[in-house]
Amino acid sequence: MKRAIFLLIVFVALLISSGCSWVRNHDEFLQENNGSVAGAVGLAWMAKQLQYLKPEYLAGGLLAYGIYDPLAPTWEIRVTELDSGHCRIGLDMKRLATGGDGEARQIFVRVAQALAEKGGYTGFDELRYTEGIESTRPFAHRTAMGEIRLVKSRHFPEL
Repeated sequence: MKRAIFLLIVFVALLISSGCSWVRNHDEFLQENNGSVAGAVGLAWMAKQLQYLKPEYLAGGLLAYGIYDPLAPTWEIRVTELDSGHCRIGLDMKRLATGGDGEARQIFVRVAQALAEKGGYTGFDELRYTEGIESTRPFAHRTAMGEIRLVKSRHFPEL
């Protein structure tokens, strides 16, 4: 039973560290992810030596992982088209995050540029942009919102 739990932990650690990608070629996987494999085996060995494979520790770890969810994106992005060529972009940071506090502006510009390129526009005008902190219970989180107007080329309007 203990061996099965040990192997399960190694498997889960490998899945998490490799980005949950399914592998077709075993040799290729080992070449690309040898650090991840060594880390997963080391983690499982350490957990076994420290006796962290007890059900109460495993349940606590799963609960902490479920709350924090380290693989979830840091920012939730909402794009609302108000009318032709006019969009509102909303950003909400996840409640428990390590870092990413100064990224809102960069993400806003990146999303606006992607919208312009996707729609065949040459750029965008920023009409409004605000950042703030929403004080919700039990954890506050950062928010940002802005509006853009997508523009065609000013020198060559037919493009």
